[in-house]
Amino acid sequence: MATSLNARQNEAVRYIDGPCLVLAGAGSGKTSVITRKIAYLIGECGYAARNIAAVTFTNKAAREMKERVSKLVKGKESRGLVVSTFHNLGLNIIRKEYRLLGYKSTFTIFDAEDARALIKELMLRDGDLDTDLLDLVQHQISNWKSGLVEPDQAMALAESTAEKTWALVYERYNLALKAYNAVDFDDLIRLPTKLFHENQEVLARWRQKIRYLLVDEYQDTNSSQYDLVKQLVGNRGSLTVVGDDDQSIYAWRGARPENLSLLKQDFPSLKVIKLEQNYRSTARILKVANKLIANNPHEFEKTLWSKLGLGEPIRVLRCASEDAEAERVATEILTQKMRRQAKFKDFAVLYRGNHQSRLIELKLQHHQIPYNISGGTSFFARAEIKDVMGYLRLLVNPDDDNAFLRIINTPRRSIGTSTLEQLGRYATERDMSLLSACDEFGLQSLLSEKSLKRVRHFAQWVRDVRDNCHNNDPIGAIKEMIDDIDYEAWLHQNASSSTVAEKRMENVWTLVDSIQQAINNHEDDNADHEDKLNDAIAKLVLRDLLDRQEEEDEFDRVQLMTLHASKGLEFPHVFLVGFEEELLPHRSSIEENNIEEERRLTYVGITRAQRSLTISAAASRKQFGEKQETTISRFLEELPEEDLEMEGFGTASEEDVQKKGEETLSSLMGMFD
Repeated sequence: MATSLNARQNEAVRYIDGPCLVLAGAGSGKTSVITRKIAYLIGECGYAARNIAAVTFTNKAAREMKERVSKLVKGKESRGLVVSTFHNLGLNIIRKEYRLLGYKSTFTIFDAEDARALIKELMLRDGDLDTDLLDLVQHQISNWKSGLVEPDQAMALAESTAEKTWALVYERYNLALKAYNAVDFDDLIRLPTKLFHENQEVLARWRQKIRYLLVDEYQDTNSSQYDLVKQLVGNRGSLTVVGDDDQSIYAWRGARPENLSLLKQDFPSLKVIKLEQNYRSTARILKVANKLIANNPHEFEKTLWSKLGLGEPIRVLRCASEDAEAERVATEILTQKMRRQAKFKDFAVLYRGNHQSRLIELKLQHHQIPYNISGGTSFFARAEIKDVMGYLRLLVNPDDDNAFLRIINTPRRSIGTSTLEQLGRYATERDMSLLSACDEFGLQSLLSEKSLKRVRHFAQWVRDVRDNCHNNDPIGAIKEMIDDIDYEAWLHQNASSSTVAEKRMENVWTLVDSIQQAINNHEDDNADHEDKLNDAIAKLVLRDLLDRQEEEDEFDRVQLMTLHASKGLEFPHVFLVGFEEELLPHRSSIEENNIEEERRLTYVGITRAQRSLTISAAASRKQFGEKQETTISRFLEELPEEDLEMEGFGTASEEDVQKKGEETLSSLMGMFD
């Protein structure tokens, strides 16, 4: 089975005598090792698929792994195999153990925006919310949860009044979530970990279920994820983790590259197998990457190498301004596409911050170069769409508690979090939905007369809208509902300008149009209004969950993305732009003395390139409307000079640069003559 694996990969697949760390350099075929190892455990080691779990960080990576395993392990043999993200594994544990955790089976998951809205509501309770603090507090709560710090511990550790206030918000936030029968994204790991610490019987049951655990991208684990791994594995050592300390770039999300080092302490018999042969890049690109990353301290040493030949020198271009840099990147892509007989999708432009894409986009548009930006906001992720979809979801499923919580105060109806917490607890105790609980007689003893009247009025209003949708024209009823809540006025109140509010309202009407189309295209002409509306909304909810990109990669477009977003991807030709101090390394990292993470980020960027790498910088950039001289990135000095082809580091004037650009374009036109 291991004919296509190299000796190190083969060793990693077959080693099952104890815990194993596969230190996998960029492009070294780590996914093959994980998928082959799963097949080996099932086919030759007697493990049942249902007793194996493989976890990674993104849905895309989990999907790819599943697809590759399904080609190696077929039919009944693969039944029950878990290949998922960490968060999905946590969710499955919560679904099985919800009673022990004190939840109803219908618990809902708050996304980041739902969580932010709840934190905002809780902070408004004190009457003096500084909105700038909101993101900071949300980030801190997330960090506490990832670090397994409970509210009482956060309060005990608080040193200032601000920290005590944040710890209090954290406590209130957790209580509100529980009352709403909801969990947030961080809870998906925190709650199983907490349960396993407190209940050895449950832990023993899960250890019995998961007898072999494989973890991908191990350098990206945070404290709670590492704790979950240790709990599930116990003393058995039936564990394989795959990771690369040089590609740990998510410290801001709580990732701890030191978790790789901790493995040696927690599993003294740990076997380390290094994958150093790279199947992606030329030897020159790897040499430059190795030289750069050698400046970081290392627990485990490794050096990437390749059989793909030396390859082209790395080009380093210094342009007169950010405008000249963006223009140069665009003309270089056109020239190289012709010269190399390549496709646009063979090129990627990588940058440190999203703001850098604006100029590059303008230049690509000017030269009619098709492009795709990764990480843009999807239609269904827009706040106004999520609001209106919340109303629609509740109309088709009155038991959707998450939708209920999203819309009850959007627009505001003066129903506070205390009222909702009481309603939530009441609904949880009686195992009913929040909407059903609004009409319960027993609520009278819990809520004030005013609050009771408001929640009952809302519940009756939802029922009236529902009846209107099902008995009359559904689209007319939806438009009437949007008018009734005066949603357009709400958008104007909360938008930075009238133009922004109008664009958001346009999005809402686009959504209504797409529901109209779905109803018109319904397969069953005899279906009633209720069925047609339910189907139309279900399809819209699914449309976003299923791959929206519908393989965007199939389109022939230049790919634009941040360095963070590029991890795990590869492109024949890469442009790494903005190679300047305060951009790469970023100003905040310089101030926090966190250059090592920026160096790892640069390493990730370099190792995305398969055949050619062009690094560019601007000699000046506009800041706050004024032209500022820039300094070339300190990382340039760490690259081997003999492998670089430098351009623009002399005394070339703006005119020289322009002339060079014109020559490039005229030579390009000559190719068509």
